[in-house]
Amino acid sequence: MDVILCGACGRMGRELANEASRCKDMQIVAAVDKNPNESNCACKERCEFYSSISDVREQADVIVDFSHHTATRELADFAVSRGLPLVIATTGQTEEERRYIAEAAQSIPIFFCGNMSLGVTLLVEMCARFAKTFPYADVEIIETHHKGKADSPSGTALMIANAVREARGGEGRIVVGNRDGVRQSGDIGISSVRLGSVVGEHEVRINTGFQTFTLKHEAHSRRLFTIGALHAMRFIVTKETGLYNVRDFL
Repeated sequence: MDVILCGACGRMGRELANEASRCKDMQIVAAVDKNPNESNCACKERCEFYSSISDVREQADVIVDFSHHTATRELADFAVSRGLPLVIATTGQTEEERRYIAEAAQSIPIFFCGNMSLGVTLLVEMCARFAKTFPYADVEIIETHHKGKADSPSGTALMIANAVREARGGEGRIVVGNRDGVRQSGDIGISSVRLGSVVGEHEVRINTGFQTFTLKHEAHSRRLFTIGALHAMRFIVTKETGLYNVRDFL
């Protein structure tokens, strides 16, 4: 499998390049980063390097993106023009960017998920099940990440909150940060913490008034997400046009 890697100079891009180099079934044929620093690219000696995906000329089987959500439109346009499956591993997309992804998925297969971890997907499913069983319960999500993480709240926290809301039939507000006044019935709270070099922690507290359930996932290494991205690439190249996420290959 020939891969175009976007965001090759970032932390996750470097992790994925290192992981892919150990795989017998794939190779990175082109590396892309808008802030080119070839000395900081783990695959610079094995493939061509570009500052814009529009300049890539190599043939490939799939594109994987670990750059930034603002690259969504350019990335999707390129993937559609080349008819290539796309794995979007960035978070923080605006509503407009999400709509653009959905429109592009009408022409190509796209894998898009707020978190590439299978464990996180199971956490989301469990939270939804609790919410369906106890629809009246108070739900609070506390997410912690390293101090360099740009988006807040995390894409994973929003995945959890939306899953809880969907399990309740679309009822309740998703409240990010401080509340304006007292908690309203059905509120789903999200608190974000940024400190140190924490890879990622998500804790969900569910209180029924008589009991509290606490569900928690901790990521100890970024390798967790790169392995998920490898699974996503192998999955998406076998699919027809459409929008997919981790739930689809659980």
